[in-house]
Amino acid sequence: MEFIWAIIIGGVAGWLAGVIMRGRGFGVIGNIVVGVVGALIGYLIFGALGIVLHFFFAALFGAVILLFVAGLFKQPAT
Repeated sequence: MEFIWAIIIGGVAGWLAGVIMRGRGFGVIGNIVVGVVGALIGYLIFGALGIVLHFFFAALFGAVILLFVAGLFKQPAT
């Protein structure tokens, strides 16, 4: 059951990260996927630093970072 909540929270965080990072997103579905992956990244980063943070904020931070990095490699629309 925790896995399902992690996907839901990661999806919401990905959507919110897409709103924060306007112009660097990948659409609603893409941002949700980025949010789920970003949740894992944020959880690992904060865990490695020894910082205890609510899962949603770690997911949001990870999703914003991942959107930023992915946006650097995204080809501009023609």
